[in-house]
Amino acid sequence: MQTSDYPLPNISTDLSGRVALVTGASSGLGRRFALTLAASGAAVVATARRVDRLTELADEIGAAGGTCEPLALDVTDAEQIAAVVEQATTALGTVDILVNNAGIPDAQRAHKMSLELTDAVLDTNVRGPWLLSNEVARRLIAAEAPGRIVNISSMGAFSYNGMGAALYSISKAAIHRMTEVLAVEWARFNINVNCIAPGAFSSEMMDGMLSRIGDITQGFPRKRLGDPAQLDSTLLYLVSPASDFVTGTTIKVDDGQGGR
Repeated sequence: MQTSDYPLPNISTDLSGRVALVTGASSGLGRRFALTLAASGAAVVATARRVDRLTELADEIGAAGGTCEPLALDVTDAEQIAAVVEQATTALGTVDILVNNAGIPDAQRAHKMSLELTDAVLDTNVRGPWLLSNEVARRLIAAEAPGRIVNISSMGAFSYNGMGAALYSISKAAIHRMTEVLAVEWARFNINVNCIAPGAFSSEMMDGMLSRIGDITQGFPRKRLGDPAQLDSTLLYLVSPASDFVTGTTIKVDDGQGGR
């Protein structure tokens, strides 16, 4: 009879002893990701540009018995990326969970976009996650330690309705492909790289979009937005031991909004 060294069932959300860095943690999905990881036992490095909000988040996590280090980070600044990872390592230890969540939308037709907005979208949504992933991976490889990287893409990577935000769609498709490529690159170092592609979820970014274009939920199968809490289980699966054999995968979490 074949036996297994794995527990039955092979699933746990205990992240005790892990160090997680989350970008874009001052609001929306990133804030929820930070809270979720901390509640599961990870020491969290919460990063974003709005330090006042990060401080509030750190206080909330601390009051619940968790650990959170708030660090200012503009992911378009390569020097800041290296410095923040160094600060995180000094404060809490080697970062072995990275959640590349920071991103910005665009709401203009492709031919009307300024060079400044074009650079901002690509630098934030693609270049930043690329540089940060490499910074974290280099340290894990040097330490001969396993790690998990979770990139946040979007259903916009797979579907575009022509209503604007063309470059956002392109940038999120790049994140999907970056996930696949880096998973292969770093598999031999036991660094798993996966991706979540959310549909339309309640967030500060979504509120801004709805104020411009109106209620979009009536076109969805269940006529609703997602709650960030509905991503908890997907995130925890991708950073837990249960997903050890999963790398290079994008999980779509969209309530059927994107069609198939």
